[in-house]
Amino acid sequence: MRRPLLLGLVSTVAAALLAAPPAGSGQPAGPAEPAERRAVPALRVTTLADGLDHPWDIAPIGGGDYLVTQRDRATVSLLGADGDVRRLAFPSRNVWVSGETGLMGLVADPRFEQNRRFYTCQGATRSGGGHDVRVLAWKLNQRATRAKRRGPLLRGIPATTGRHGGCRLLVADDGALVVGTGDAAIGRNPRRLTSLGGKTLRLDRMTGKPWPGNPFPRATSTRKRYVFTYGHRNVQGLAQRSDGSLWSVEHGSFRDDEVNRLVRGGDHGWHPVPGYDEQVPMTDRSLPGRQRVARWRSGNPTIAPGGADFVAGGKWGALRGDLAMAVLKDQQVRFLDFDSRGRLRAQRVPDELTGHGRIRTVVRDSDNSLLLLTDNGGGADEVLRVTPR
Repeated sequence: MRRPLLLGLVSTVAAALLAAPPAGSGQPAGPAEPAERRAVPALRVTTLADGLDHPWDIAPIGGGDYLVTQRDRATVSLLGADGDVRRLAFPSRNVWVSGETGLMGLVADPRFEQNRRFYTCQGATRSGGGHDVRVLAWKLNQRATRAKRRGPLLRGIPATTGRHGGCRLLVADDGALVVGTGDAAIGRNPRRLTSLGGKTLRLDRMTGKPWPGNPFPRATSTRKRYVFTYGHRNVQGLAQRSDGSLWSVEHGSFRDDEVNRLVRGGDHGWHPVPGYDEQVPMTDRSLPGRQRVARWRSGNPTIAPGGADFVAGGKWGALRGDLAMAVLKDQQVRFLDFDSRGRLRAQRVPDELTGHGRIRTVVRDSDNSLLLLTDNGGGADEVLRVTPR
């Protein structure tokens, strides 16, 4: 079902007010931008599908078709070019659903048209009792009716009650499968390099082995060999910029949601011990070694960002190259403009991308439009397409 929502121009005054970093962002305001950079296009929002419940991720697979995960229903569905949503045959009963954890991250293989492979991140029950979060590989059959399991690629991402389950996926330009994880609300996990929690990880998407370019390739602990960056609280988004840099979006405690530029072996400074002390800074620079400072942070209070992607295509005007970030609590899409050195220059919230409730993720489609998933629950969630008018 498709119904266009034709909305008005973004207010120039609102854009100007949002051009400066917010209080607590930790970023200096840059020089005034040239007029052409201030020209924000009007946006058209179209509903591609409705009737979903807590959709978590969406993956374009070509031909106008998409795969969509729903966290609590633990389903993978095919959204066709005709707007119909069809549930795939998929072992939903094997997904552990609790709180923030269920069927979460999803990404299609870059060679999907040839190999039909896609990947999910999901809660699971361990054979010996307890739970974890796992990355699994699947193959979609030729009729696009069934997902056939091709084995777990990674097990042992920690889980407790379901809180801080992560878990976002990205296939990077070099072919690595990047995984962003949550700390499972266990204070020692983020900086303990033998834990997969509170990290970004990189692995070979075909074999599940640690990516050879990771920072600890000779570690005796297999888990440590997966680690790319550490010291994270609850990674909700992953994106790669056109310059090849990797970025994460992360939930803060009561303050300082973060956007981080990921650097091999980087420590992002979350260490809420003893116990799980959420009064400590999100990036605690009193810790030993060097901590990587966030490129954007919300200040106090948090706004609860979700998934994000970088905007491409000349029709996006001033928004081209921005990081388009879904926001759950503040119910918007926020565009963050970083310069070539990764410093925040401006941020904007287009009027057209408010009023849809909680937004779980933003994904760039093959035609450079943006796909949004709402996350309001009650079977009333939608897939939205955003294009510049």
